[in-house]
Amino acid sequence: MVVGSDISRYPNTPRPTCRGYLHKRTQSAILKGWRKRWFVLKHNGYLHYYKHKKDEGKCRPLEVTKLEGAEIGIDTSLGKPFVFKCIPQIGNRIFYFCATSNQEMKRWLEAMDKAVHP
Repeated sequence: MVVGSDISRYPNTPRPTCRGYLHKRTQSAILKGWRKRWFVLKHNGYLHYYKHKKDEGKCRPLEVTKLEGAEIGIDTSLGKPFVFKCIPQIGNRIFYFCATSNQEMKRWLEAMDKAVHP
């Protein structure tokens, strides 16, 4: 895995197409609600997420999801602004994300759409 600090050693490595904090809905039996996580969408169409920004490149991601063929879009069912969802082709999971603004949500949706339809 190559991250920003390794770019000088690997100058031909593409930078991630999108990265930043999003709130991810937690739906475990114990914890419910929204957790702030650091997301990195790679050029290969895989979405990685970490607990904190500083973990990228130092720790393994909490999860890696292939976006190719996924269903993505704005979701209004939760009654919260700037929410969008991602339903990967593989597995039976639905990810709900919440951005901090409409502009940020659009940035993520555009980047994810490119990963869904390479």
